[in-house]
Formats: sequence, C-alpha cells, structure tokens
Amino acid sequence: MSTQKSVRQQAGTVEEGEALRIDQEKAEQIIEAFNTDLAASYVAYHQIKKHHWNVEGAEFRDIHVYLGEVAEDLEEAADQFAERAQALGGVPLAGGANHEAHAPVEPEADDVFDVRTSIANDMEMLGDIIETMRDHIGMMEEFGDYTSSEILRRNLETVEEHAHHFEHYLEDDSLVVDEATH
Repeated sequence: MSTQKSVRQQAGTVEEGEALRIDQEKAEQIIEAFNTDLAASYVAYHQIKKHHWNVEGAEFRDIHVYLGEVAEDLEEAADQFAERAQALGGVPLAGGANHEAHAPVEPEADDVFDVRTSIANDMEMLGDIIETMRDHIGMMEEFGDYTSSEILRRNLETVEEHAHHFEHYLEDDSLVVDEATH
C-alpha cells in the first residue's frame, strides 16, 4: 500500500482545459453554479431521505416509496453536476458540511414533523432549487455552454415534476375517511 500523498488539484481551483474550449472565466462561473446545484441537491436529498424514513399514516407506503424515488433522482442529479464540474476543470464539492455551507437552501430542523409539514417543507425547498437552476441555465446559455445547460434542463424538469407531485400530496382531497365526520 502506498503511503505517498499528493494533492492533484486543490478544492476551489479550476484547471484550464483545452478539450471543451470554454473560456476559463466562464468555466469558473459554470463550475460554481454546478457546485451550488450539487450542494442543493444533496441538502434536499438528505431532508427527503429523513422524511422517507419517518413517514407515518394511512398513505405511508405510497409516500415512503415516492420519497425514495425523489431522493434517488436528486442523488443522480448531484452526480451529473459533479461530473460536469470536473469535466470543466473544477473540483466538485464534497462533504455534508460543505454542501450545507454552499447550498442556496437550508435544511429543516432535525425534528420529525407530520407528513404534511414534511412534504410542504420539501416542496418549498424544491421551489428554491428550481429558481436557482433556472438562473444557472440562463447563464450557461448566455455563455454558449449548451451541454451544461442541457444537463441542468433535464434535471430541472425532474425537480419541477417532483415539486408538482408534492403539491398534489398536499391537496385536501383524500380517499381516507375521517371517522369523526361520519
């Protein structure tokens, strides 16, 4: 086992790359955007996994399964953001503290909340992520980095779909009968 340790690239730096032909200054801004989206995705992932583990009630199974799917989509998005940031010469953010410090969203308290509160918090967080991603797509398009904007577009569509589904879960209509009113 090798005991040699060497840093190949310091966190927060951007190596100039010739292959993708993106201006260094633009690449730095795009990498920063991807790291922000990466951080937001992981903060949302951890909050939604918390709700996935703690959901209770008559619709437990469906919500539990769905929240697991949302978390998987967020984790996949984070991976895509990290890989593109690296391809552009950057160092993807790593570590929970780093993610929370760089995310444009703030996780809810560590407490366990009722399912409606949890889903409302998730919907709010996804709404903030949607706004950030839209801003980043605009910047990437302006810079002519259509590949990066397409990566974000595909993931934005998924996040919007999940936010919309959360909105449906929060509607008042339900098949569950309230025994107090019958």
